[in-house]
Amino acid sequence: MIDDVIRQQLLQPLMDLLKQGVTPQRIALSLALGVTIGVSPALGWTTILCTIVAIALRLNLPAIQLVNYLVYPLQLVLLVPFYRLGEKLFHAAHLPIAPPQILAMAKTDLQSTVAFLWSTTWHAIVVWAILAPAATAILYFILELLLRRLVQSQTAVGTT
Repeated sequence: MIDDVIRQQLLQPLMDLLKQGVTPQRIALSLALGVTIGVSPALGWTTILCTIVAIALRLNLPAIQLVNYLVYPLQLVLLVPFYRLGEKLFHAAHLPIAPPQILAMAKTDLQSTVAFLWSTTWHAIVVWAILAPAATAILYFILELLLRRLVQSQTAVGTT
């Protein structure tokens, strides 16, 4: 069941792109950047960032956006680790993550709370920007290898 869903929803569209002449390298780059940008702690900006990158690098826009949307749960899971790493990197105050704590801060001093949240987010974005190139490179090489093997296996199946 899950195997069929993966095959129909992920592998078949990739194979269709490959049949259209899109190289495994271009697809791998689209997917790797979609993941890396998709987990950015800049909530609400990943669709725009993926679009800009796809247009600038002439990558497959549907592929990069699909991956961007698929990694949204991972983006949420990684928010707190990015926040914590940003706090460590910048020796910043610890952000209370619980919504009641943030609401209490906002009720006490809204302007300071907004500034604090912005600072925490900015620090997290810096951490992400430091880690993103290596993560993109690793993902690219893994995906490119897998896609080349997929093309080879499909070519072998088609010739027999």
